[in-house]
Amino acid sequence: MELKTLTFIVVGLSFALYIGIAIWARAGTTKEFYVAGGNVHPIINGMATGADWMSAASFISMAGLIAFLGYGGSVYLMGWTGGYVLLAVLLAPYLRKFGKFTVPQFIGDRYYSQTARIVAVICLIFISFTYVAGQMRGVGIVFSRFLEVDITTGLIIGMGLVFFYAVLGGMKGITYTQVAQYIVLIFAYTIPAVFISLQIAGNPLPQLGLGGHTGDMYFLDKLNQTVTDLGFAAYTSGNKSMIDVFCITLALMAGTAGLPHVIVRFFTVPTVHDARLSAGWALVFIAILYTTAPAVGAMARYNLHATVNTAVATGGDVFAPESSIQGETRPEWMKRWEKTGLIKWEDKNGDGRIQYYNEKSKDPAFLAKVEAAGWKGNELGSDKKGKFDGTVDRDIMVLANPEIAGLPNWVIALIAAGGIAAALSTAAGLLLVISSSISHDLLKSVFAKGISEKGELMAGRIAAAVAVCVAGYLGYNPPGFVAQVVAFAFGLACASLFPTIVMGIFSKTMNRGGAIAGMLTGLIFTMTYIVYFKRDVLLGMDKVPDSQWLFGISPEGIGVIGMILNFVMAYIVMKMTPACPEHIQHLVEGIRYPRGARAAQAQH
Repeated sequence: MELKTLTFIVVGLSFALYIGIAIWARAGTTKEFYVAGGNVHPIINGMATGADWMSAASFISMAGLIAFLGYGGSVYLMGWTGGYVLLAVLLAPYLRKFGKFTVPQFIGDRYYSQTARIVAVICLIFISFTYVAGQMRGVGIVFSRFLEVDITTGLIIGMGLVFFYAVLGGMKGITYTQVAQYIVLIFAYTIPAVFISLQIAGNPLPQLGLGGHTGDMYFLDKLNQTVTDLGFAAYTSGNKSMIDVFCITLALMAGTAGLPHVIVRFFTVPTVHDARLSAGWALVFIAILYTTAPAVGAMARYNLHATVNTAVATGGDVFAPESSIQGETRPEWMKRWEKTGLIKWEDKNGDGRIQYYNEKSKDPAFLAKVEAAGWKGNELGSDKKGKFDGTVDRDIMVLANPEIAGLPNWVIALIAAGGIAAALSTAAGLLLVISSSISHDLLKSVFAKGISEKGELMAGRIAAAVAVCVAGYLGYNPPGFVAQVVAFAFGLACASLFPTIVMGIFSKTMNRGGAIAGMLTGLIFTMTYIVYFKRDVLLGMDKVPDSQWLFGISPEGIGVIGMILNFVMAYIVMKMTPACPEHIQHLVEGIRYPRGARAAQAQH
């Protein structure tokens, strides 16, 4: 069957499934809208958490970053995986024991302050909108390629779908939709990886194929040879300083533990024991994708080079004229992706062939070979505002991988459905925490305390609808690649909410003044740093040299400094302001110890 028809059928069937579930599981009460009624089974919740967690960044962009950054891209893998463990062990059971609907509600009650609640809502909205920008960008990319429309049209279709099941079903609808999305996305991610691993390494397990042989060489040695022959850094070498690797990994870990849309999933199970169980199940479901990603990234990089330069696979001379493929006979997958602008070729030397190499290499011997071959610059990249950009868009690597490897059409259609499922599941979760923070934490708790349950439910749905529109705009005009945008959200969460939640659980004496001052300090410092060093991307201004980074820490890792400032400022202000009330200290003890939480909450 033709690829386009098959894609429409597979994606259409997945849409019908999501919409059917949303209608079946529509929310009738605020408890169903915010926490799915609070009676979700741990395995179901684990699967939904996996889908919520494995966003467009994980599904679409993470392997793409690993493909081009090589060893340096592993910070995303380590940070996100480690962060989930941190969340599951350190925070989730205690927050579930507290028994509230949202993270701002926990902060507002724990710090006995409406101001702290409002500041937490502001932090949450900044974090969630930064995160959802990346997800909506992923939605636009997937829809534009597989429905063969422009990114804006694809984005609008995605917004309509998210609007339907997030606004109608609330957390209850999203939970059961995410279970279906997890099944779709995990099959879509692993099946192409199995085929490609068999092609390259002869091993059906991608995790083992990555360390296996291709021909008479280890695959990673072959990949290193391929990229260094074309002027790139060795795949297994790092491209970041040690302090930057440490800070990015830690920022992603702490940021993960502070992400409100993941935390709120642990409020949907009946007991604290179930929260621990669902965290364990979620880790199992997440590990299936995360242990596959390094193999997907490395093999995608190899296949891309082997497609553009045929000498890569045969072991011939990569500089020979016939090794570079002809532009006119380039593969069909490349022509299809060119319509999205995410890949493009430009014949700089007029030879009618495509040369893909690192034109910025400083190696004199390599540059001499380039000159002798008559190459005039890298000719494979992407379209940036109508101009050729010599960078292949990282976000297409996973989606285009089956096409590059020449896999059957049904596998390509399956990965389209998986990419859409990944982007939609996280976007819906984020939009729900935004709407619940506005309707429950601002409207119900601060500005309209007497509002009826029906009125609150309507306010939540209206807030979700507005959030979808804002998210759509941010997806249309995102500041960077999907995973990089998401990394900024993690930095903001690391600097603002994570320290405040940790101190709220493990410090009996931390008071409201300290918590508020800490959150604002962490958020403002981190956001200012990111905007300053990313102003070329965000504001169209001249780029600030990386040499001016504070302690050599990139904007992706600066959340760690923001987190330290949060802790320090909170401690200083706590010492200068009235002590934490005694009944709150008893409440904190009740959260931390296995028994006694109910009595402590009753006192509160």
